[in-house]
Amino acid sequence: MKKTMRVNKYLQAAGLCSRRAADDMIREGRVTVDGRTAVLGELIDDGMLVCVDGKLIAVTDEHRVVLAFNKPAGIVCTEDKREPDNVIDCLQYPKRVTYAGRLDKNSEGLLIMTGDGELIERMMRGRNAHEKEYEVTVDRDLHSDDLEKMACGVPIAIEARSGQTETVTTRSCKIEQTGARTFRIVLTQGLNRQIRKMCARFGYEVVQLKRVRVMNIRLGDLAPGQWREVTREELDELMQILEQSK
Repeated sequence: MKKTMRVNKYLQAAGLCSRRAADDMIREGRVTVDGRTAVLGELIDDGMLVCVDGKLIAVTDEHRVVLAFNKPAGIVCTEDKREPDNVIDCLQYPKRVTYAGRLDKNSEGLLIMTGDGELIERMMRGRNAHEKEYEVTVDRDLHSDDLEKMACGVPIAIEARSGQTETVTTRSCKIEQTGARTFRIVLTQGLNRQIRKMCARFGYEVVQLKRVRVMNIRLGDLAPGQWREVTREELDELMQILEQSK
């Protein structure tokens, strides 16, 4: 471990469980710090010994498992095992990992999967405007002026945390038409079903949506349902980007 962090975040960073599950274990008295029962919100420093059920838990570089996964269409971004098509069962990775950024059920392509909760948090901060690139196919021929307007930002309806619907104008983005009914789009935000709603604003229905890049990590030739470990070079570049966007 390289810096102070709360005990629930420590257990998450160790790939043991989610922060919520860690809080439950702390409440149940299953977690100790230097031999005494841990308390919620406790800070862990270098050299402290953290145990769960008497077993020593350590955070090392081994826990920074970062995977590039090609999510097939029809798979749901959820850890809930009651969903038969959940992404965790589809991935079938032997250690606990979760996703950094969702794709809706009908979309496919690149998901970054990791057990490093801090990495997910840093990647998902909307204010950092990290790029995500998609290939889109729609149901009818495209008009270039529609794409130009779409690239400048359009109002779409989203559900706010309060549960109410509100209108948000999307950030300007990069769009390149690649065929009569296809285009590439690079977003720097991740509103729910954003691309589908942007297209619907101009009367297009998305028939295929594939994410091909998240920041510096590319899908490449991964087949649907396949995963690979992110290379050391990719991870180093990713961390440099995150450091620059603090």
